[in-house]
Amino acid sequence: MGRSTLRIAFAIGALVALFVVRYAREERVPEPAAPTARTAPTPAPSPSQKPTVTQSPAENPPSRDGKGSVAEAYRKRQSDVWVEGSGTVEATLPDDRQGSRHQKFIVRVDRDLTVLVSHNIDLAPRVPLDRGDEVAFKGEYIWNGKGGLVHWTHRDPRGGRGGWIRLGHEVYE
Repeated sequence: MGRSTLRIAFAIGALVALFVVRYAREERVPEPAAPTARTAPTPAPSPSQKPTVTQSPAENPPSRDGKGSVAEAYRKRQSDVWVEGSGTVEATLPDDRQGSRHQKFIVRVDRDLTVLVSHNIDLAPRVPLDRGDEVAFKGEYIWNGKGGLVHWTHRDPRGGRGGWIRLGHEVYE
């Protein structure tokens, strides 16, 4: 290859690397904190609070736009509110490994809205999902211009309010 071709290839590679780093920083998910006392560190789950997978009845899936929905919280630009929602997995993302490990994926909750779900896999089992899967979830919503994010999708190790993710008949909490 000629010198100018190498320079162009290097410049394209550098731009791609900058885009990836910038995207990763924008998608950084805050550490989940207990909805009540946010200053105390999260203790390890006790033996009675092990991560669980349970069977769930197929009836009564959460409404996509009922009270406490992601769409409602997004429209109102709310944060730190508990929501339930459901939708189709648009993309699975690499795990966030800084601090507590989080499984990350994007869910399309309606035609014009997606939400990033950040599921703590140090406190709950990994959800074996793929693009195109239908999921339901409950967690704490944080607004941002990209559709927001839902975290705290697991049991609270302190016994307080917690969330879950449902894939098929399995509930991951």
